[in-house]
Amino acid sequence: MYSVNDLIQLMAKLRDPNGGCPWDLKQNFRTMIPCLIEETYETVEAIEQNNPQDLKEELGDLLLLIAFFSQLATEEHQFTFNDVVQGLCEKIIRRHPHVFGSEKAEDEQAALQNWNAVKADENKQKGHQSILDNIPFAFPALVRAEKLQKRCAKIGFDWSEIAPVFAKVQEELEEVRQEWEKPTQDPDKIAEEIGDLLFAAVNLSRHLKCAPEESLRRANLKFERRFRAVEQKLHAQNKTFDETSLVEMDILWDEVKKAEKQQENR
Repeated sequence: MYSVNDLIQLMAKLRDPNGGCPWDLKQNFRTMIPCLIEETYETVEAIEQNNPQDLKEELGDLLLLIAFFSQLATEEHQFTFNDVVQGLCEKIIRRHPHVFGSEKAEDEQAALQNWNAVKADENKQKGHQSILDNIPFAFPALVRAEKLQKRCAKIGFDWSEIAPVFAKVQEELEEVRQEWEKPTQDPDKIAEEIGDLLFAAVNLSRHLKCAPEESLRRANLKFERRFRAVEQKLHAQNKTFDETSLVEMDILWDEVKKAEKQQENR
């Protein structure tokens, strides 16, 4: 059975100028970013598809990338894989005083409060000036919007009721319409209003306890599933999209949607 130490040695061999892999030797921190993003999303997909074998493989790919980045850092005398593990274990212990210390946490909310309190102290020690510091710009926009809103909500900058949240979405939608209806349209202004509408929708999603990124991903999957079913229906009729009107496509779409609803109700 291989161990983590074997993984570290294998990674060092791949990066060895004498006999290593030419592709691996060409890589650096920045060139590996797309791989990290891709493997992360593939891991999410394996979880959503409830596929343990794929999940095991994708977690391995993520671990490979952690070893890869750690090897790059080792070569530049920055840190090692073991330093990563050391720092992680220290953080786990530090942020769970209700498990490894004398603090108490009767439920998940109390545990989260302990975590956030320790994290806030860490941020102060790092010299962060704003509560919005250290929210990565590289996050997907929906995720970052949710993070920004949650940070502000922690200090009370948030609606305590749902009604004004719904009203804000309606307000932003109306502002998009108003920009679109102007005699001379400004594409940049329309894009700005669309952004405000999406931000408000994220806020509504957060208040309804839904993760916006996950909700949109599920909507994408649903749309793809239904559209593929429409394609299959057209294929069964020996027709192409060029030979089908929008009205006919809408009818097929409604048929697929109705069939799904009936299947859900069984």
